[in-house]
Amino acid sequence: MKVSDYIVDFLLERDIDKVFSYIGKNAHICDSIDKAKDIENIFSIHEQGAGFSADAYARMTGKSAVVTVTSGPGATNVITSIADCYFDSIPSFYIVGDLSPNECKGSRPIRQFGFQETDIVELSKPITKYAVSITNLEELRYELEKAYFISQEGRKGPVLISLPETLQFLTNFEPKNEKSFFDSQEYTSYINKEKDIAFSETIIEETKALISKASRPLILVGGGVRLADASHELKQLLEQTNIPIVYSLMGKDAISDEYAYNLGFLGNFGTRHANLTIANCDLLIVLGSRLDNLQTGRKIETFAKNAKVIQVDIDKNELGIRMPIHLSIQSDLKNFLIQLNAQTFKLSLSTWHRYVLELKKKYPAEYALDGSKREGNQIIEQLSKHLKVDDSICVDVGEHQMLVAQSLKTKKGQRVLFSGAFGAMGFALPAAIGATLSNNKRAIVITGDGGFQMNIQELEVIKRRNLAIKIFVINNASLHMVKLRQDAYLESNHVGSKKDYSVPSFKKIAEAYGIKSHEASTIKEIYDLIEKSLENDEPELLDIQISGEMTTVEPRLNFNRSFEDMRPYLERDELKKQMFT
Repeated sequence: MKVSDYIVDFLLERDIDKVFSYIGKNAHICDSIDKAKDIENIFSIHEQGAGFSADAYARMTGKSAVVTVTSGPGATNVITSIADCYFDSIPSFYIVGDLSPNECKGSRPIRQFGFQETDIVELSKPITKYAVSITNLEELRYELEKAYFISQEGRKGPVLISLPETLQFLTNFEPKNEKSFFDSQEYTSYINKEKDIAFSETIIEETKALISKASRPLILVGGGVRLADASHELKQLLEQTNIPIVYSLMGKDAISDEYAYNLGFLGNFGTRHANLTIANCDLLIVLGSRLDNLQTGRKIETFAKNAKVIQVDIDKNELGIRMPIHLSIQSDLKNFLIQLNAQTFKLSLSTWHRYVLELKKKYPAEYALDGSKREGNQIIEQLSKHLKVDDSICVDVGEHQMLVAQSLKTKKGQRVLFSGAFGAMGFALPAAIGATLSNNKRAIVITGDGGFQMNIQELEVIKRRNLAIKIFVINNASLHMVKLRQDAYLESNHVGSKKDYSVPSFKKIAEAYGIKSHEASTIKEIYDLIEKSLENDEPELLDIQISGEMTTVEPRLNFNRSFEDMRPYLERDELKKQMFT
């Protein structure tokens, strides 16, 4: 059997039907994919585009999305997407077509021996769960099985295999004669480790007791809920208890905004009502969030200062690492919620409900304290109104990302994909390709002028495949979030963010690729074009040209302020009135 054919069979056995590719020294693998049924290459225009497309595909399907690229610059070009998968715990499987061992420098004290040689395995080890170079066929079956398993085991993440081109075309491979990882002691040790993290009934009983005694309970929904495929179980808990929730960036789409007690996005750029709710709760249940300082603020002693905190996470190393935790639980979230849902709760939360709903009504993200409209937020809210229930919304990095976190009103069935912990600009456009290919449904891109330019070449893939992708560029002709920091700390020297930075005609570029496009600059034009564009599924770009002031994100938490005391600041008496204690 040809080695590259075996790799395709291996992927098909794991229900992989798409491989995100850029061809080179992996040509035999790409050829075998092309000739096989039920699987296809998705060729990108840049390897980073392939990586981000796979990243989104994995988020949508739960499978370990597969990327294959060539050696040297092909491999280094996907490092950013590997890191994004690693920090957001996204399962993915990178296969690098590499040089044969006799073309590599080995232990020789030189920089490079073969053309396009670089040690991608060593480069990627800090940002993968597992990375290995296969140098003989006896290792192939074992290492493929091991790598794919590890990508899905425990806290999920990326793995990488380097496979020399000279092995890919060999035709004498018989996998049934080779050692299987699943017959090994190594595999058994992984299974035993999973058993070790099972928690006792006492933990559930203690959790139930803390919830039952609380008068102001709150759930913080993190990205771990989606990673554990536990949205349904969380919804069941909320239906039984009606506990209010807030969410991190990565937890935004786990429960839709249709839930009455969804208080929205928390943290440095969170909504005022979410942060006030955190400040006043007496029990905070943290589900699948590592509580980074964008959520808690830097003055961490003021975060949930009146609450006992329960933290549940698959990764024991994240438990209690940033703040004191009353009850730390290492668990798969789905399993934890299934067991918690087996309990019966009798809660009396009418006073708490009344309080949080009044906060939500009084401090909407779409209006300033003086009642004036926040136009950036309202543009995002307008988008929400016209989205379909099965749309996937892919969001880039920048101020528009925070506007989406604050003001996109999600419906049940929608997905919202962010580059979270790594914050990689250029994520959204290729991510939309992976998202729409995962389910043949429409994908929406919300990006800024900076992020859009980073992977703008992937417009070619959208046109070539006629993908149902709508692109909304929030174009303020600057890197506005950086510009605001320069205003605050660098005497408004806008070097690199406005000075020596420019934006082309996105309309003309999209048209050059054969994609329908429009420009809009007034609010009426923007609203009308949003509504008209979202009436159909054809590929389309809308260049929304606005001033930076329209997209400035407020409220925001300054580093030296208490968690609930966001800028623009409430009058001291007004803030005091909102506090239970």
